[in-house]
Amino acid sequence: MLIRELAVPGAFEVTPRQFADDRGVFVEWYRFDALTEAVGHPLDLRQGNGSVSRKGVVRGIHFADVPPSQAKYVTVMHGAVLDFVVDIRVGSPTFGQWDSVLLDTVDRRALYIAEGLGHCFVALTDDAAVTYLVSEVFAPQREHGISPLDETVGLDLPFARDELLLSEKDLAAPTLVEAERDGLLPTWHAATAFTRSLDESWAAR
Repeated sequence: MLIRELAVPGAFEVTPRQFADDRGVFVEWYRFDALTEAVGHPLDLRQGNGSVSRKGVVRGIHFADVPPSQAKYVTVMHGAVLDFVVDIRVGSPTFGQWDSVLLDTVDRRALYIAEGLGHCFVALTDDAAVTYLVSEVFAPQREHGISPLDETVGLDLPFARDELLLSEKDLAAPTLVEAERDGLLPTWHAATAFTRSLDESWAAR
């Protein structure tokens, strides 16, 4: 598989090799060793999640407190989504910036999102089925959100505003400026210190 870091440090696009024959396609969509080499430590899998979304559904921008936050490995099993990673780490050189990856069943890419980053996707098709492997179990008291419609972040959403479907929670989420003001955002120092500790712990094994 090919792995490249995105414009937001700590986010990686994973493009697997596909093996097709007259029966269909075989693909290794996750490799422990390849991801560990790219990231510096393995994904400590604690939970697996899935969602199925209608076309136009927006989920996010979601993030969790650091530490331990929640690293994610995201791919699509049916349909297509445009997946965004947002740098919400206060003090980061790329704070407030984002990058995106098309996840679909053509290239069958995956996206790794490190602890401390914001995550959001928009379903491009009906019945878009997304699978997430995550490094921590869900803890609602540590979970937060930023509005995906925040003009300061400026996500390049692929549909008009009246075509988007958001949960009440995501509609009510603060802007990036409001979340920073209220002390909800992780810092660059805390996020990088935490991931560095994971790297060092893995290297010492």
